[in-house]
Amino acid sequence: MHPTRFIIAAACALILSGCASQKGQPTTQFDFGPAAPPTAQAPAPGALGPVVVTDVTGSTALDNERMFYRLSYADPLQARTYANSRWTANPLQLLTQRFKTRLAQAGARVLSETDASTGIPLLRIDVDEFMQDFGGVSQSTGVVAVRASVFRGHALVDQRSFRRAIPAASADAAGGARALAAGTDAVAADIVAWLAGMPATVDTARR
Repeated sequence: MHPTRFIIAAACALILSGCASQKGQPTTQFDFGPAAPPTAQAPAPGALGPVVVTDVTGSTALDNERMFYRLSYADPLQARTYANSRWTANPLQLLTQRFKTRLAQAGARVLSETDASTGIPLLRIDVDEFMQDFGGVSQSTGVVAVRASVFRGHALVDQRSFRRAIPAASADAAGGARALAAGTDAVAADIVAWLAGMPATVDTARR
């Protein structure tokens, strides 16, 4: 075997040894943890009006509780899953709830589609990436990338992409979960700041 291939194979084996299923080993479940008060400066009072937040959408791979990771340094085209680690709910549900919580903490009146009246801006978030990405055997980041769109009626007001990559403290599922939670909170703060500077959301709150 070529020396380079041997090194890559050994590295993969090292990581996968911690991810392979072991009979009798209980499944560990993770979520984003408590939504602590945001550290970023909150928008000025009244900057965020009422907003309808739809359920976050994304790949069908995110519509289950499996925890995905990628060995970008060895095989960047293959998405892998931890055998004995799961989310408590599918990531799309976790993201929906977290974004709603962060918007409410920032002063927005968060509404569902059934509660909204005509003219209230609608926020739709599509997930492009939500995964623990290994750049090396012991180095990984939690990558969260989304596209956020604001609509008024059926008209698109604005759309922007947000991406955060947070280093994981450990090269395992626990480290990935913490990094992805931190990445989600960072993206939520970016979305809050974006909405706060959008005249469309301010105008609606004052009508």
